[in-house]
Amino acid sequence: MNLALGTAQFGQSYGIANHTGKISIPEATAIIDYCRRENINLIDTAIDYGSSETCLGIIGVEEFDVITKIPPIPKTCQDVDFWLQSQIQSSLARLNKKTLYGVMLHQPQQLFGKFGSKLLESLTHLKKLDKIKKLGISIYNPHELTSILSLYEFDIVQAPFNLIDQRLVLTGWLEKLRKKNIEIHCRSCFLQGLLLMPRDKIPKKFNSWSAIWDEWHSWLEKFKPISAIEACLGFVNSYKDIDKIVFGVDNLYQLKQIVSSSKKDINTKFFPNISCEESLLIDPFNWKNL
Repeated sequence: MNLALGTAQFGQSYGIANHTGKISIPEATAIIDYCRRENINLIDTAIDYGSSETCLGIIGVEEFDVITKIPPIPKTCQDVDFWLQSQIQSSLARLNKKTLYGVMLHQPQQLFGKFGSKLLESLTHLKKLDKIKKLGISIYNPHELTSILSLYEFDIVQAPFNLIDQRLVLTGWLEKLRKKNIEIHCRSCFLQGLLLMPRDKIPKKFNSWSAIWDEWHSWLEKFKPISAIEACLGFVNSYKDIDKIVFGVDNLYQLKQIVSSSKKDINTKFFPNISCEESLLIDPFNWKNL
């Protein structure tokens, strides 16, 4: 299955539509068990996701492929190689794993800073030691890829992609990445749950884009019984070059909904045209400025 479980909610309260906070260990265990049954075999986490790695280690994810993301190197760091090895060893210990499927840079722009060359050298060394199978980057804007991939051709690129944020396709980068045989993981297919909210529940700070919400909910009304989840997943699934859709859930019920919805065949010609390139909307990092 091309779904990959994102686990930010396993270690912290995350997402604009999250009203329940961090997931409990019993609920997280049920979620992981369900992933096993549905052959969702990739888990995405990060050192900065609170207690997410510890939670996964307690549950036991030995048979899963796990990707983690390393935080930015501290400005006071004296030895990049030692710092990185400590980060990776600590992750492996928390996760109770011997090898990571992938390690991603949360802030790949650090490659252009004073630690950049040493960071890349240390990462490639860990890959040769089989502590890491694949190296990747998590990006916010596909335009970052031109400069980053000129330094090193990473194995995995994780980028946002959804009905509103279509930059990965519009910039031509989806096709370019496929030609380079780089694994493509897309996140934010629900735009942190914004695309799943009822029209009257969308926070007022997003009123500047009322035309988008009106178009989207008019489309959902017109094409019932297609649900918002089915449409969002169907849209991303319509791009066959995408290897994994990384998603997060707040509970087991949501996971079951997503798995069921991902199996529905949605005709691509019906998708609404609600693409937008305004960073205030498509980048959740900017929502605090609204």
